[in-house]
Amino acid sequence: RRAEIAAALMHEPKILFLDEPTTGLHFQDVMYLLKALESLTEQGNTVVVIEHDLNVIASCDWVIDLGPDAGEEGGRVLAQGTPNEVASNASSVTGSFLKPYLR
Repeated sequence: RRAEIAAALMHEPKILFLDEPTTGLHFQDVMYLLKALESLTEQGNTVVVIEHDLNVIASCDWVIDLGPDAGEEGGRVLAQGTPNEVASNASSVTGSFLKPYLR
């Protein structure tokens, strides 16, 4: 997993799409990854992450909660905004689980 992420970052992309990048990483590696992604965004890059780790979601600048489920009804935007805004949105299932992870 680390090699895949390093390969993606090596080309200094302006837009980076990552699907569940923390899967299989040790806690320390997750922290390194989040710092690297933060550095990319500070340099003006866009990073789009599909993630289920609530610690990672809580550290994002912007969250889009898609739902409600798979199939025909899935993929609708239920809530979007900062992690705090999503957590305070009653229609967001992610937000209801996210609340305890927010500082």
